[in-house]
Amino acid sequence: MVVPSSTTPARQEIATAAAALQLPAIPTVDMSAPRGLLSRQVARACAEQGFFRAVNHGVLVPGPAPAARQLDAATAAFFALPAHEKQRARGVQGQGPPSSPLGYGCRTIGFSGDVGELEYLLLHANDPAYKAASIHAHDPKHFSCVVNEYVEAVKQLACDILDLLGEGLGLEDPRSFSKLITEPDSDSLLRINHYPPSCTVHKLDHDGQCKLKGTACRAKAGNGGNPTGGGRIGFGEHSDPQILSLLRANDVDGLQVLLPDVNGKEVWIQVPADSSAFFVNVGDLLQALTNGKLLSVRHRVIASACRPRLSTIYFAAPPLHARISALPETVTAGSPRRYRSFTWAEYKTTMYSLRLSHSRLDLFCVHDDDDNSSDVSKEK
Repeated sequence: MVVPSSTTPARQEIATAAAALQLPAIPTVDMSAPRGLLSRQVARACAEQGFFRAVNHGVLVPGPAPAARQLDAATAAFFALPAHEKQRARGVQGQGPPSSPLGYGCRTIGFSGDVGELEYLLLHANDPAYKAASIHAHDPKHFSCVVNEYVEAVKQLACDILDLLGEGLGLEDPRSFSKLITEPDSDSLLRINHYPPSCTVHKLDHDGQCKLKGTACRAKAGNGGNPTGGGRIGFGEHSDPQILSLLRANDVDGLQVLLPDVNGKEVWIQVPADSSAFFVNVGDLLQALTNGKLLSVRHRVIASACRPRLSTIYFAAPPLHARISALPETVTAGSPRRYRSFTWAEYKTTMYSLRLSHSRLDLFCVHDDDDNSSDVSKEK
């Protein structure tokens, strides 16, 4: 069921300020709720906001050395290395589309000139051994095993959420979405982002002050003020191109999502950090598969904290050859097909040719002069 956010003092202050400003709230979904209710709540959150905070998900279960803790420790140690050592794990830019710059990267995002205040590791979910010797020289095999264990756990959570979506949307086959990401040649990725601290003065209350300042600046942004709240762009505005993204981060704020307020005007909302939760967002492919019923949310990261932010994101994607087309249940005479059919490889190639902030799914829209009759007939 949807439950209130946990009420630490800083989070309570943000929630109070947001309520006073009539800003939209981040939905929180309790993954331990009864399945019927849960499927409806997940579908509602993805349809209305394209984003939710998942708690009681069962992935980060206590144990002597859970994969999440081991992965965090290994990647934090890697990012603490001297720059010349990290460069050994640098990815190689692909020579032809679709490309994927696997390995280590610093500031550069994609192939079209976007930059951010971060460094990162990009790993293929099906090949955790790639660059492992450069990332964890002391025990690359162990690092690969940790990554694989983490990926399997998060992939299962992604499948559960996608199946819940299928049930909540009333699909004939509720597993229509999850089947795409469980194919042996799926193109899912694991990305670990490290945002260095932006403050030079460390005070016990400084992070709390930064959070309140960020809330106030969002109010100004809604009225034409500074949209970044005085922080640096860690990762610029974008939507995720894949099917579903599951993000887990440490207890440092920075993530913001673009949501409509009570007047329908889009405003940037700071997502309160929660290291025990997963933040789930709809990707472009899921919006296309549901004929626009689910929304691919735009989001960004602002680097404004005094401590480093470490986030790990699992991008659930289909195989490159998978054809993406609106499911028959989502196309009716009253809701004709919005996007033409395309493969993930085609969409990925387009993505790499554009700037990060581009609304790339718009390029695949069906125009008024296109024939939708074949799709509508499936509903008759």
